[in-house]
Formats: sequence, structure tokens, C-alpha cells
Amino acid sequence: MTFKAIVILGIGLFAMTKPGWTAPAEPAGHITGIGGVFIKAKDPKALAAWYRDVLGLPLQPWGGAALRYDAPQHPPAAAWSAFPASTAYFAPSTAAFMIDYAVDDLDAILARLHAKGVEPLKRSDDDTSGKFAWILDPEGNKVELWEPKRATP
Repeated sequence: MTFKAIVILGIGLFAMTKPGWTAPAEPAGHITGIGGVFIKAKDPKALAAWYRDVLGLPLQPWGGAALRYDAPQHPPAAAWSAFPASTAYFAPSTAAFMIDYAVDDLDAILARLHAKGVEPLKRSDDDTSGKFAWILDPEGNKVELWEPKRATP
């Protein structure tokens, strides 16, 4: 997927955040959203603790996190996209996936990451779809952080 395609996807997600937007009615028997993200890890407890301590993921007693779609300033939809096997977009990670986390304040989370010794691989402030930054978790998975562009009144 090219950066242009990602921007177009971001524009679509941004449009869905506008008041009054409703998804078209779908017949029964379809995917309704992402129900969870599950990652294999060499050390699951240490990786979960890193996501809690460094990214602020609110871990629950069962070891995972419940991320709500209706959280303040969260986009009402999650993107799903298949990339070609040859994509370099996930580099330097060799994982077959990349998770994009919506954030409420990219500058604040990057400051917290910096204080914990984590520097972004790259940052992009896109006038169309918002602000992005990319980091690696301790197991080498690339993570995309996205602060959606706010709808203007």
C-alpha cells in the first residue's frame, strides 16, 4: 500500500468522524469490527508490561486491554488493509503485521516515549488525515501511532 492509499484511507476514516455520518445498512452475517488483536511474544508478560509502562495501554487483570471504540476523540472505525508481501512499509520489522493505535495527543505520547528511551523511527504530520509516528516494540514489531485530524466545526 502506498502512502497515497494510506492518506486516502485516512480521509475516509476522517469523513466517518463527521457528525451525522452513518454506515450503510448491512445484511446479517458480516464482520462488524475488530474484536481483538493477539500477538505471539517470546515473553508475553514482559511485552504486555512494556505496552502498559511505555505506551500507557490500560492492562486488565486478565493480562490484556479493552480498547473502546467510543473513547473520547477515538475514530468510530478501525482500518483493515492487506499489504503486498514485498512492502517496505513495516520495515525495519520483519513481522507480517503492523498495528496502528489511535492516540489522543501524539506529542504527549512521544514525550512520554522519549522519557522512557524510545525514539520514533519517523514522524509525519499530514494535513489530510492527522499525525503519525512509528516505533518498534521490544520484540521488533513496528507500531504506528495515529492522532486523527480533528473535525473542524
